[in-house]
Amino acid sequence: MSEDNSNKPLQVDVSSPEKLAGFEWWRRSLSYRTGLGITEQEKQQFEVDYQHKYLPQRCKECDTNLDWMLTYSPSVRFMLDQIKKITKDKQEILDKSNIVCDVCDDLKGGGFHPDHGILLCANRIQSKWQLEDILTHELVHVYDYMKFDVNFNDLKHHACTEIRASMLSGECRIWNEIKKTGLGNFGKKFQDCIKRRAILSVAANPICKNKEEAQKAVDTVWLSCFNDTRPFERIYR
Repeated sequence: MSEDNSNKPLQVDVSSPEKLAGFEWWRRSLSYRTGLGITEQEKQQFEVDYQHKYLPQRCKECDTNLDWMLTYSPSVRFMLDQIKKITKDKQEILDKSNIVCDVCDDLKGGGFHPDHGILLCANRIQSKWQLEDILTHELVHVYDYMKFDVNFNDLKHHACTEIRASMLSGECRIWNEIKKTGLGNFGKKFQDCIKRRAILSVAANPICKNKEEAQKAVDTVWLSCFNDTRPFERIYR
């Protein structure tokens, strides 16, 4: 399978210490946020430097926020309870010990693997509430894997659980989409967000040939999976 590298970010090393502090860091931060006087390569460099500069703090925050979510988040606690109900008849694959924060090399906020549990990408998670959305998303994958015997080597299976995870996690709530894309096409923002995220996730599956194949898989299962809110009674986020 050929691989298109045209849209992949360049490999960038961390800048020298003098560029990570003082006036120079303030100048670079301002340029990045305003988009004034900064090239695409400089943007990539700043993002690498930002991750490096704040990584220890982000890892600590991720662990603290994870503990809070496991104790107090309604959506996280509900999903954990529902997964526990399934494991009465099946082997348990998830407990609090294998939901972990760590550093990720790719651009994802988290991931689930049946053999390893849930990974939360501390260097990609921007806030406590984003962590809640990402963790809920991954817990939907765990639930689907346990209840429906999801096979991630079947693109339709993968597409269905991605649709459900984005729909039920809250990451496609309308206000988030308005902030990203404005008020246009208001009535379809929720569905468009779910489809977009599902296609990107399926396209990243190693067995998927290209984005077109991912979109076909998502379109094929869309109606049945979008209307399936289990274990929730309805979409409440």
